[in-house]
Amino acid sequence: MAATRRTAFFGAMFLMATSAVGPGFITQTSTFTYQLGAAFAFAILISVIVDIAVQLNVWRVIGVSGLYAQELGNRMLPGLGWALAGLILFGGFVFNVGNIAGAGIGLNALTGMDASLGGGLSVALALLIFLSKKAGVALDRIVVACGAVLILLMIYMAATTSPPVGEAMRQTVLPAEIDFFVITTLVGGTVGGYITYAGAHRLIASGHSGVENVRRISQTSVMGIIVASVIRFLLFLAILGVVTTGVSLAADNVAADAFQSALGEFGLRVFGLVFWVAAITSILGCTFTTVSFLTTRNTSPKVRAVLLAVFLVLTGGIFLALGQAPQTLLILAGAINGAVLPLGFTVVLAAAAFRKDLLGGYRYPKWLLIIGVLAWALTLYMGAESLTGIAELWQTG
Repeated sequence: MAATRRTAFFGAMFLMATSAVGPGFITQTSTFTYQLGAAFAFAILISVIVDIAVQLNVWRVIGVSGLYAQELGNRMLPGLGWALAGLILFGGFVFNVGNIAGAGIGLNALTGMDASLGGGLSVALALLIFLSKKAGVALDRIVVACGAVLILLMIYMAATTSPPVGEAMRQTVLPAEIDFFVITTLVGGTVGGYITYAGAHRLIASGHSGVENVRRISQTSVMGIIVASVIRFLLFLAILGVVTTGVSLAADNVAADAFQSALGEFGLRVFGLVFWVAAITSILGCTFTTVSFLTTRNTSPKVRAVLLAVFLVLTGGIFLALGQAPQTLLILAGAINGAVLPLGFTVVLAAAAFRKDLLGGYRYPKWLLIIGVLAWALTLYMGAESLTGIAELWQTG
């Protein structure tokens, strides 16, 4: 029983972390490191602080209530939860096509396999995992293993490129340059859209919710952010080691170019493995979390399995038809994810402040609510920026 409980919490922690660490995460981190150099360390630090404030509140409220985010929203205001679910569904749908494309790119770099075939095989693997008899346990164990692989690969790359660690540490607190756009982008990429709820929803699905689990829930939420941030910081160091040599990297493919510059042909294979592991775990996380917004705690396992399969087949079919997610839709989905964060977070904070009945009478800590409100103010700014992006996209489209 203790082992099962431990696996469930570790699974939830790594599902949240690996959902954040997708192809976009790797591309984003590599590009910003190339642009900002060691100063990017400060942006990582600030984003980690904000991410922890968001996830502490989201996990605490959802975990204690035992309600999925859309159920919580509907209890607060009928229909609000389904509106949130609709936005999550659209964003998750488009991003999963992007995740599948990333898996294809990763296998292509790793083995030379055609990217379309690689994406299709990755979808088939995800289907096998979700349709297995012990899908929940399999999901937990696989994301933990993949998270460990990513950390080990990042340590290897960081050690190989010999980055200026001292300078990176100095600029973590005394940056030569501060870019608030980069910070908000990192926050949105780590706790935006469906990623916000991945770990907390996994805990509910595994049956580990309620006031009695509050301490473990909080610890797990923080550790999930730390795992994702450790992977980001190690990748930052690995790319920084290459950047400081003065080598010129392709602006549209910084990560692959950096890996290849450091290790030659073998580096390209390592990049392929990193990219594929990041993509397959994001496929699993995106699929599980998006479908959780279409179900309740009372949905039968058979219905849930069918929904998971349909989601994977549809997103896989679109990828095979198009070869990638349409760029305009990816931009739109990213903007909607930025707008979803303050909406969902408002529901969480309102439940914490005013609906003790939904939390089983649990007395919510005031300090946690205060840091949540401060983080919420930043998500409003991010949401406004996202809506501006949607308006510009609509005008140019």
